[in-house]
Amino acid sequence: MRIELEKRPDVSKLFAFVSPLLALVLTLVFGAIMFAMLGKDPVEALDAFFIEPLLEVWSLHELAIKAAPLILIAVGLAVCYRSNNWNIGAEGQFTIGAITGSYLPIFYDWHSPLVLPLMLILGALGGALFAAIPALLKAHFNTNEILTSLMLVYIAQLFLDWLIRGAWRDPKGFNFPVSRDFAPEAVLPAIWEESGRAHWAFIFAIVAAIGVWFMLRYTLKGFEIVVLGQSERAGRFAGFSSKKMIWFSFLFSGALAGLAGIAEVSGSIGHLQPAISPGYGFTAIIVAFLGRLNPLGIIASGLVLALTYLGGEAAQLSLGVSDKVTRVFQGLLLFFVLSCDTLIYYKIRIVWSRLRGGAA
Repeated sequence: MRIELEKRPDVSKLFAFVSPLLALVLTLVFGAIMFAMLGKDPVEALDAFFIEPLLEVWSLHELAIKAAPLILIAVGLAVCYRSNNWNIGAEGQFTIGAITGSYLPIFYDWHSPLVLPLMLILGALGGALFAAIPALLKAHFNTNEILTSLMLVYIAQLFLDWLIRGAWRDPKGFNFPVSRDFAPEAVLPAIWEESGRAHWAFIFAIVAAIGVWFMLRYTLKGFEIVVLGQSERAGRFAGFSSKKMIWFSFLFSGALAGLAGIAEVSGSIGHLQPAISPGYGFTAIIVAFLGRLNPLGIIASGLVLALTYLGGEAAQLSLGVSDKVTRVFQGLLLFFVLSCDTLIYYKIRIVWSRLRGGAA
């Protein structure tokens, strides 16, 4: 006996639309079971996770802060995944973008309106150059980009830790592993200072999502991305180059991840430190798939995943649960999204085979 997956000839548009909603419902159900096993009231726990963070204006600002890097990174990853290039190393590109963009405010006491734009450009450039490494290895050496991009994440994180504990550490920081604080001109301004601290990274994320949606839907480059992602052979007949697409998709997604990194450091933290991300680069993979690799859907899914971060912090305080509960929620969501999609696009067949002549 063996189990096979057979691709369905026709897929209902209704089922394809309902799939992420069903994944959310299943995540809530199994999340409630998890809280019950932990000895917590499931209704109270889910309320703390998904309702309480939406009741205050300041928490909505925090929601926007956490959603901004998720949306920015996921929009870039959607371009990669739709072109069949699997960039799993956005967390490392996020980190390198934060490092390269922080060079100016750490080493130059430059008070100019040009500082912040230059920081954002350097951050995007750093993320793109770091993403160029797996692109080079895949395009010219046929290396698996999943492994190379993932392993580079840990190199980037260790590089950041080495810098902050060494040459980039603030000499006036009482020996703590942090850089000097950014000057006011190097800090990303808030959108509405009177009501909260949400900064312009959220606007960058929305603009990027709308821009990429337009590119995918109305431009030749978007058509090239879709065609090469669905069939490389068909793309070659149309005159498209798969190697050029590898470079484009990795550099584009790396630039957005790097922009998210420097925007997070400049807007939310104000200096470099060993830990600048709770795993935005990995969570953005869930955001991309939950949004159906559609940039407009990614905006909604980014807010949902940001809510798990915010709700996880609230649940730690009100229920006394571990911060790992947030990761479990995110893992359940990714599992159910992929499972629902698999059952929509494929049907399971059980094949029975008889033994002949005593041989299996």
